[in-house]
Amino acid sequence: MSQDLSDFDQLELTFENETRSVFRKGKGPAVIVMHEVPGLHPGVIRLANAFCDAGLTVWLPSLFGKPGKEVNAFNIAASLVRCCVVHEFTVLATSKNSPVTSWLRCLARYAHTECGGPGVGAIGMCMTGGFALAMMVEEAVLAPVVCNPSLPFALTPDRKRDLGIDEDTLAQAKTRSATQGICVLGLRFTADIFVPTERFHRLYEEFGPNFQAIEIDSSHGNCYKIDRFAHSVLGVHYVDEPDHPTIAAESQTVAFIRDRLMQGGRGLAPKSSGYD
Repeated sequence: MSQDLSDFDQLELTFENETRSVFRKGKGPAVIVMHEVPGLHPGVIRLANAFCDAGLTVWLPSLFGKPGKEVNAFNIAASLVRCCVVHEFTVLATSKNSPVTSWLRCLARYAHTECGGPGVGAIGMCMTGGFALAMMVEEAVLAPVVCNPSLPFALTPDRKRDLGIDEDTLAQAKTRSATQGICVLGLRFTADIFVPTERFHRLYEEFGPNFQAIEIDSSHGNCYKIDRFAHSVLGVHYVDEPDHPTIAAESQTVAFIRDRLMQGGRGLAPKSSGYD
């Protein structure tokens, strides 16, 4: 299967006076995949194809970096520098919402109108990991996934628990979760310093049993020999080997979103890892 964007339709979509490239592929209800650093790299495209294979339409907004570029130290550094200086990612240093999440909510409404179904899925990765929480304010979003959410950077004890959204947005997300039975799925490696345990504990405190966690052991001596610096569960550090836990994590994530969008219900959530 191709891991470039050659078989995706490229759209130029404008919301709130901001135009961005969005790559679309598939049939069925929509899922918004918000990429990680350094951009729409082959690992993100592989994940997008997995959603397409499950009968969903993938929408890939290009938020930073050049689409299709390989992952290397230079491209990662360039993307980080850009994210540190552009207004859209002020959440790097604050507890406020990133302004780009408003644009993404507009994209979710548009994708829902285009694709139909009960609603849309939204998965954020790394620096966009927590964006799916802010998108829960949009009624069309029924299946939010926070994958190794690294913002704000966990430089202090308070930042380790910070979810990267303001209190009003968090309250609205919690209300939707409680009243409409919307689950939040989170993924992380257990030794990841960028996604500390405290952040996932906070998610469980806020969402209770509606927060479900997939946590992959990356501690010293783990049986899969996962590096303790592993960070990107479904992207850079995904391992395409039989029975590898990242393959299982991808399958569970795809099923989490597919079941909620194609059955119109809550579906079966992955088993939580130590928060209930």
